[in-house]
Amino acid sequence: MQNNLIKIFLEMMSAEKGAASNTISAYEVDMEQFFEIMQQKTVKEISKEDLSKYVQTLSQMKYSAKSISRKISTVREFFKFLFSEKEIKENPASYLSSPKLDKPLPKFLTQEEMREMIEFAQSRDELAHRRMSVMLELMYACGLRVSELVSLPENAINFDKKQILVKGKGSKERIIPVAEPTLKSVLGYFNFREAFVKEGRKSVWLFPSIRSTSGHITRDAFFKNIKNLAVLMGFPPSRVSPHVLRHSFATHLLNNDADLRSVQKMLGHEDISTTQIYTHIVSDRLMEIVKSKHPLANKKT
Repeated sequence: MQNNLIKIFLEMMSAEKGAASNTISAYEVDMEQFFEIMQQKTVKEISKEDLSKYVQTLSQMKYSAKSISRKISTVREFFKFLFSEKEIKENPASYLSSPKLDKPLPKFLTQEEMREMIEFAQSRDELAHRRMSVMLELMYACGLRVSELVSLPENAINFDKKQILVKGKGSKERIIPVAEPTLKSVLGYFNFREAFVKEGRKSVWLFPSIRSTSGHITRDAFFKNIKNLAVLMGFPPSRVSPHVLRHSFATHLLNNDADLRSVQKMLGHEDISTTQIYTHIVSDRLMEIVKSKHPLANKKT
């Protein structure tokens, strides 16, 4: 009976919810483990108390909060399915809650590390590396998402007003100020931009690509390029990604006393709570300053 219900549940998750094959496999393992812990009780016999004991058992088995959360989610979906199919009269999992997951703090590079990356790319002879230098600088200077960076039109930057017009998520536009040194870097890039355009053709993109079907450099290409650059520098590639550059932009601004609302607008966050995660990093920095600089912190007892 149990095995048959699991099979139908998995088929439903695949057909109606569009769950990936790896997800379906994980669901199957979770459900088999669930019924082992339930000591083969039937679905009609399982109570809220049984489910509470199930969660306690998972904790005793030393699963991480993330794994427990996933397993609970599977059980919730399963009982929701049973209730909708009228296999059970009440859903005992309706009040089953997952453990709170701590949001990981954003990773970022130091200001010196960012400067080293940009200058290293700029110092290379290859035009692709010199273009990479401009892309890194523009992304770091404006806090752009990688999708926003690679799809910038050639006319996105207003050099007179020192602003860039960015089309973000949901096609929402925002204007971000651009520092003078970055504008000079972009102007210098225009001297060799045509090397990335097919001969005899024009491109509307700021960062065109001869190979890409979209006409501009792709997110994947930028991701690979930044990893390769890290390797050439002797820098750990795991520490470098487009997200890290964006996080570095926000963190460095806040560390230099920018207000949260301004950073929110430049990042294109609809909800300020998304931006507030960066304040944890700033708080850690301020705590270190207090510990090392405040006279009472060094007072002898």
